[in-house]
Order: sequence, then structure tokens, then C-alpha cells
Amino acid sequence: MNKHQPMAKTVSAPALHLAGRPRLRVLGTAISLLEELRLRAQTDLGIDVTFDNNDFLTTQYKAAREPETYDIYDQCFHNLDIVWHWRAIQPIDTQRIVLWDEINDLTKTGHIGPNPRLGLGDVPARKLFVQPNLALGDTPSRFISMLPTTHNFDSFAYRTDQAHDDVGMHSWSALFDERWAGRVALVDEPAIGIFDAALAAQAAGLMSFDDIGNMSVQEIDQLIDLLEERKKAGFFRDFWKTAEDAARLMIAGETSVQSMWSPGIGILNSRGVPVEQAVPAEGYRAWHGGLCLSKHLSGRLLDVAYDYLNWWISGWPGAVVARQGYYISTPQRSRQFMTPAEWGYWYDGVAATEDLPGPDGQIRIKAGSVRSGGSYWQRANCIAVWNTTMDEHNYLVRRWMQLVGGRGEQAS
Repeated sequence: MNKHQPMAKTVSAPALHLAGRPRLRVLGTAISLLEELRLRAQTDLGIDVTFDNNDFLTTQYKAAREPETYDIYDQCFHNLDIVWHWRAIQPIDTQRIVLWDEINDLTKTGHIGPNPRLGLGDVPARKLFVQPNLALGDTPSRFISMLPTTHNFDSFAYRTDQAHDDVGMHSWSALFDERWAGRVALVDEPAIGIFDAALAAQAAGLMSFDDIGNMSVQEIDQLIDLLEERKKAGFFRDFWKTAEDAARLMIAGETSVQSMWSPGIGILNSRGVPVEQAVPAEGYRAWHGGLCLSKHLSGRLLDVAYDYLNWWISGWPGAVVARQGYYISTPQRSRQFMTPAEWGYWYDGVAATEDLPGPDGQIRIKAGSVRSGGSYWQRANCIAVWNTTMDEHNYLVRRWMQLVGGRGEQAS
């Protein structure tokens, strides 16, 4: 399929592993390549860890075409198809994952709780298990494609001093509301931003989709044309790439409503900006991250890689990512490394009983704050669509690059 064909690019020479203290090379994005985690992994595991931190498209390209340059691929389930198609990663043996039985059912079955709402798009459960023919599916097997780790349920944010908590702020349609013309921003990542836009267009009655999780070329064209028309009219203030960039837009007073990730909310809270993450009636755009093993791993370094995978779900790392608003696949393990106030705010959805720090130790949540959307279990049962690499991903990327002012040939 189109989405399986990476762009042509010069492949760099693979890094060498020297004898002695093992060195593990982790390829990923800013979602989970936190310095606090790197340093602690080195201490706990007695190894050297290097992070190769890139944007989504660069990371996906390197993972598919340069498997000799990394040992661990730290990404999301919606970025799996291309690397699996190119056999850049190897199956993970769950018999070597000590806490496999404790990983929750969000990725194993697609839902947690009695009232499942799987959501459309790249549902992780449908890509988790390696089948006998090496396809990926939801039939349980001993081997998996990716070890489930961090995840979240995203929406958009609004400044409560400008956009009050009225009915209009409880729908994705707010991103297309003319009240905010010139003060709206979207995330600049095609496999993510396209769904914020699609959910908004559909909620506003501007478009409908046969399958919002796998759009046709015609639907992509119609949606991008709509976005281009609004961009030319000055409706969008910007398209951002990082949570820091997103936060800066609101801190500077340039936006009232925009796509937003949890770390951005934390930054805004720490700066005293009045902001709220919306709880859309249509549901969240969800994503699930995880860890993959490069195809070249064997022997001692493969053992080290499995140690790293087991460490990631052992408790402490999950507590760190919780402090930037992300969940972990083994929450009860991480609860041991969180204060009651942290667990109450991040997982139970109750008011913070004290000021809470971010991963860097700086206060991000003020006492009395309540996380929008309720508890982890409530939010996990309100998924509209998962981040997805659609069948027409290459075409989408070309059109998206044209929209944001990039070069259309940069598809992955």
C-alpha cells in the first residue's frame, strides 16, 4: 500500500557498539525521550543510553530505512505499519516480558471497562499480536510487535478568560468556530493534525466521512481544500510541531483555541495562563506509544534491550510520564512511585490536594485543580479515533505539506 513506501534518502552508516559497558541507542520523539528517563535507565540498568530525538516523519523514516542505526524504536502504534512492512523490527517474545500479564487491556483487547468504545482508526489491539503468517492482528499470540507503554487521550485547549466554558467549547467544532478566526492553531503532524481537523469539520457539519479513520483521496482533498481556504483567509494563526511551541502561542496571547498536548497544558499551568483541555462530546483523539526491537539485535545486546523494555513498565518510568499527563500500560506499578495526590489527580480525576510537579520537578499543577474529562477509566471509554497512518498516507502527507507551506515530495 502507499503508506508502506518510504521516501528515498541517503542511509547513514550504522553506529558501532564497543566492548565493555553496553550502549543502547533509542530512536524516538520528544513524547517519551525525557532526559530524566535516560539518566535513570543508565543508573538502574548499568548501561549507556543515547536518545535520537526527531520529529515524527524523520523518526518514522529512520526506523524503516536505517534499522542498523538504532536498537530501540520508541514510537506509537500508528507508526508501526511502515517499519513492520520493511521488517525493520523483530517480534517481541512476551515470555521475556516479566510483567506482561499486568499490562492493561487497552492494547490487548482494545478497551478497558464494561462499556467499550474502541474508536476508529489504528486501534492498537489490531496491531499488537504477530500472527503465524507474520501479519499483525488482534488474535493473541506469544509474540507482539510493540511493547505498550505511554498513551493519552487528546483534544484541544482553550483560554478560559477568552473562550468561556460554554456549549461551544465541548465540541471539536470549536476549532472551526468563526468567533476565533485568526486565533486558532493546529498541530503540524499529518497523521495527527488531520484528525483534529476532520473531527472539527464533521462536528461543524462541513463534511462527513465514510470512515474518518481511513479517508479516501477525495475526502483528503475536500478536507485539505477546506483548511487551505481558511488558512488563506487568515483563520489559522499557526501550525505547531512541539508542545513547547503550542504553549508559547497561548502564552503570547496569539491563540484562544488550538490543538494541544498534555505537556503543553502543564507549561501553561506553570505560567499561570488560564487554560482548559476540552472534553469533546464526539470523543477524544487517542494515541498509544510503545517500544520495538530493531531487527539487528541479538546476543548480549538483545538481552540488554529486553532489560530496557522490562524497566520501562516496572513502575518508576510510568510515574515520570504521568507528571506530564501521560498514562502507562502498567498503572498499578507506577502508583507505588506516585504520591496519593499525584495518583488522585492524574488517574482518579479528583482535585489535587497539593501542588504537583512535572517530570523536571517544577510545579505544573496547582492545589485544587481537577483534570478535565474525569478519571483514566472514564477518558479511555470516550475515544472517537486513534492516531492513524491511513492507506493514503503518502498522498495525505503531500497535501499536508502543501497546506503548511512545506514541500509535497517529503512523504514518508
